[in-house]
Amino acid sequence: MRIRPVALISLSVLLLGRLVPASAAPAPSEFGSDYDDPRTPGPAVAVPNTKHCSVEIVRNQFKNFDPYTSTYTPPAACQGPWSKVVLRMHGEVKGVQYDRLGHITIGGVGVFRTSTPEPSTDGIAWDVQKDVSSYIPLLRTAQPVVMELGNVVNEAYTGILDITVTLDFYTTGPGAPAAKTAQEVLPLQDQRREDSDLIGTATLPRNTTRLLGEIYVTGSGGGCEEFWDTSAPESTGYSCPDGSPYREVEVSIDGKLAGIALPYPYIYTGGWSNPYAWRPSPAPRAFDIKPLTYDLTPFAGLLTDGKAHEFRVHVAGVPAGQSGWFTVPNLHVWTDAKWSQTHGGLTSYAVTPLSKTDDVTGAPGDAGSVRMKASRSLKISGYVDTSAGRVRTTVQRALSNESDHTWAAGESRDTLDANWRDISTTSTGGKIERTDLGYGKNGYISFLPNATIPGGYDVVTDLSIVDNARTTSGVTTETYDGRASWIYGVPRDQRHATGTQTVRYKAVGAGGCYDHTLSAVNGVYVKDFYRC
Repeated sequence: MRIRPVALISLSVLLLGRLVPASAAPAPSEFGSDYDDPRTPGPAVAVPNTKHCSVEIVRNQFKNFDPYTSTYTPPAACQGPWSKVVLRMHGEVKGVQYDRLGHITIGGVGVFRTSTPEPSTDGIAWDVQKDVSSYIPLLRTAQPVVMELGNVVNEAYTGILDITVTLDFYTTGPGAPAAKTAQEVLPLQDQRREDSDLIGTATLPRNTTRLLGEIYVTGSGGGCEEFWDTSAPESTGYSCPDGSPYREVEVSIDGKLAGIALPYPYIYTGGWSNPYAWRPSPAPRAFDIKPLTYDLTPFAGLLTDGKAHEFRVHVAGVPAGQSGWFTVPNLHVWTDAKWSQTHGGLTSYAVTPLSKTDDVTGAPGDAGSVRMKASRSLKISGYVDTSAGRVRTTVQRALSNESDHTWAAGESRDTLDANWRDISTTSTGGKIERTDLGYGKNGYISFLPNATIPGGYDVVTDLSIVDNARTTSGVTTETYDGRASWIYGVPRDQRHATGTQTVRYKAVGAGGCYDHTLSAVNGVYVKDFYRC
């Protein structure tokens, strides 16, 4: 199903029930040397009305692949406990530059991953914020900080990424209690890689009662694994011959599979061969790459012996010897307030094998297709004996992925209709928490000779994206709908690029409703609309 182009919309918007004039000038007929600063439709992080202090942890111009290092020191004027901690990143870049991937660790623990927008000639600025309160156990003491944001600056690619990152600490007060977090947040020690696997060890506190894992994971690095969801077997002759387009991120503890999850199908701001599709607003999550989460509590009672245990992160579906996956795992550990030692074990363990079918057609130079269906599930139960009694936990996870990928001869038109679903349910002491994640991509890219320019090709992208999350606290949905075109094989000032896009973020829950839509035409926002 094709996406309908976004129509030009009145330059008035409804903001919280009030009509206010939009400040944007009329949209140009095509992209020029400048466009609006990137924005996303999601809400700002809600913060309490209490005293707060800022600590700068990054201030650097990234122009090569050297990591930036500094030391974080807790704010003396806002000593804990803290109600909330917010990471805020401000970036500026101008000229010509690719999209780049960045990551921040504090005390060796990954806390933030992002990608950057591709700049206009005149330059852009953008801001990202993230609630990092779950990392408060790290932030109570001084820690080393590392930010990696590899970049290439030369005569052709001139964009220097000017980045500042601060942590804002909000103290407790009326209506703003101390944030509820784990007692410890740990990175894996002695990390090493075997093919695409990451392996490390962790020695947990001997009074552990609960264990959550999180992994910042992306297919990236410029190779075909950045585009894993359009992979095809080598026999088809497709340009990214990475086998079946199914990927799964597995966590094993001491050689036993403990958790499964579907990776998110990220599109960075140069993705789908059409950077104009993401100007000015990026695809969902591109600026704030969220970690996958795993409830590993059924295994907690087996890990309280004071010994180092092996944790392995494996990306299933990656062809043997293929690189291109970034994985940074962390562990969040809760401990017993009264006992120095807890014990426990597994009571049931059921993991279904991957069920997957691939219907493949095509040969080199010909039209082809990959139609894939896959599913997987697990159910694991365990207990921990604590000072409050025996606590039983059951974790269930169900994964499913359907993909219909077709392409014309010579890949002159490449179409994808894919959906992912990842449902996790945790039952602990009669309390049930459920998260239902659903992702979707539907659209095409075409690459056809220009009718009047020798050696020129018309690149057209037409795409819709949905990112839906349903939890016990509410429902959030972020969508992208857009179409963009440009001429490949000509000087930049002759690309005649055009693009329309609408991005929307909607949240409904106990806290009320949030619904924000942004629409842009050729890089200029023409609609900024709040429904509630």
